[in-house]
Amino acid sequence: MTERIDYRGEGLTPEQVPAEPWPLVRAWVDLAEERQREHGELREPHLITIATVDADGMPDARGVLMRFLDPRGPGFVSSTSSAKAAHLEANPVMAGVLTWVPLFRAIRFRGRAARIAAEEVDRYWTERPWGSQVGAWASRQSHPVASRGELEAAFDRYAVRWPEDGSAGPVPPPEDWAGWRIDCTSVEFWAGRASRLHDRVKFTRVAEGGLDTVGAWESVRLQP
Repeated sequence: MTERIDYRGEGLTPEQVPAEPWPLVRAWVDLAEERQREHGELREPHLITIATVDADGMPDARGVLMRFLDPRGPGFVSSTSSAKAAHLEANPVMAGVLTWVPLFRAIRFRGRAARIAAEEVDRYWTERPWGSQVGAWASRQSHPVASRGELEAAFDRYAVRWPEDGSAGPVPPPEDWAGWRIDCTSVEFWAGRASRLHDRVKFTRVAEGGLDTVGAWESVRLQP
């Protein structure tokens, strides 16, 4: 049996809970990024588990990298041919969880799916490494492939089309390249504590606005 670990995080005191969720979202993500840079204990501080629901009402979840984060909510990029894109077309709702085990912290986001403006997605595309850009062209996301070799051969074809030296110009984004963000209706902060007496604070949106909108949120402390 796996050895149990008694969580000994810093917790979340009432004084640390703001009126709106954004300051705490930003502070926790900043800390996770700092731990990655300075201590290496967090390999992917932006890894977010995204849950969607398909046309038959079946849930699904997968880890993706959070590529956008501002008071409008966390966001990611994907192909419109992917399974998650099909789910969001059928049911435009989703949830996301950022989990940082070494910090004994997690943030849960729930809400509706909102497409990110094309210019924002294109701006992010220019920041991607060359290999990731070519890989996006080589893969028809979520669709079957005969072998690993077939996928690598597709990568090689596009690598010839747009060499890494830039001699053919920059790699353009594929036509099916898109982004979504969670237009949050609730945000919950989880902080692990000893003896399973974890701290949980849930924000619920009660008026229109973003994560930083004054008066748009109410919070409550939940039992663990």
